[in-house]
Amino acid sequence: MTEITDDIRSVEATLFAAEEPLTQNDIQQAVGEDVDVKSAIDALTDHYAARGIHLVERGRRWHFETSPDMAHVLRREREEPRKLSRAATETLAIIAYHEPVSRAEIEAIRGVQISKGTLDVLMEAGWVRPAGRREVPGRPLIYATTPVFLSHFGLESRRDLPGLDDLKAAGLLDPVDAALEAMEMDTSDELESAEQDD
Repeated sequence: MTEITDDIRSVEATLFAAEEPLTQNDIQQAVGEDVDVKSAIDALTDHYAARGIHLVERGRRWHFETSPDMAHVLRREREEPRKLSRAATETLAIIAYHEPVSRAEIEAIRGVQISKGTLDVLMEAGWVRPAGRREVPGRPLIYATTPVFLSHFGLESRRDLPGLDDLKAAGLLDPVDAALEAMEMDTSDELESAEQDD
């Protein structure tokens, strides 16, 4: 078992007192340059692995969270889940898979206009944020996901988002989507064979 040193304790205290998840650099600035933050994080991760709280990394930021098997203990009241509208769900998926993306690009992918309220709901949830402006005429605002999005969905990074095969296996692609994808693949195969014939 790792000895809990003052360096480890200082990193632990910093993470415990933080109002939001911290990057390794944030922690380093708080505890000082002479502390080996990476080793302290590794020791704390091991130390808390079998406890009621865990030290986890989400989007390159570290924080303590309740162990998944203990979440039921903390539920004092019956939760009222707020269901996202289909438009909000589709918009969130487009932003997650294509970020950074502008409103016009979201609308082009969805094939319909989105109301301002849809993006507002996602920003209020803390899952989406403005990420600057696209350097094109009109300089439209572009949107990206946040570390809160990663944390809420249990992802370490966007690379952990499910791929097409995962979505099919889970039954989340409807038959129309699958048929469209098959048609696109057939068309690309025909184009490739036509190019080879030329």
